[in-house]
Amino acid sequence: MNTKPFILLEHKAIHPVVYISKMDLLDSPEEIKAIGRQYQAIGYDFVTSLEELLPLLADKITVFMGQTGVGKSTLLNRIAPELALETGEISDSLGRGRHTTRAVSFYNTHGGKIADTPGFSSLDYDIANAEDLNEAFPELRRLSHECKFRSCTHTHEPKCAVKAALETGELWPVRYEHYLQFLSEIENRRETYKKVIKRK
Repeated sequence: MNTKPFILLEHKAIHPVVYISKMDLLDSPEEIKAIGRQYQAIGYDFVTSLEELLPLLADKITVFMGQTGVGKSTLLNRIAPELALETGEISDSLGRGRHTTRAVSFYNTHGGKIADTPGFSSLDYDIANAEDLNEAFPELRRLSHECKFRSCTHTHEPKCAVKAALETGELWPVRYEHYLQFLSEIENRRETYKKVIKRK
């Protein structure tokens, strides 16, 4: 599952809720449930049914985000059938729905506001350093207080609580791998920026 939306939301102090749509189309629903338990351990709500989702909407501004064709408008139609939003059929070549939402729209329903947004094919983020990246991963943020060094990047430093949790199985390896990927991207951007400054 794509981690980038989560770090974007965490960086902006927005609480993510994971909703899995189209469970009936999945080949291995049990695997998805296992992934769900990992997200719940981080502290995220992980829901797979409308009954679980609806109570989370009250008194909130909720933004539906996801890749093009994952079923955001279809979900909104299930929540509020009176909206009758346009939806696309499943594409045989893509394995997902076609793009139908072209602008952000807000709807009042179930005691809150919901924003339906166009799908995305890629995302960028404005996290500029290792400290902010660490803060965008709740599980790393909690563990980092136990690291020997305050500026620990959880890569090579001794007595790193994050690496210790990884070895004991307390930390989800997939998330740590994504953290390392983002950290590498940040460092590469910094080097590119330095080269541009030198040229000037």
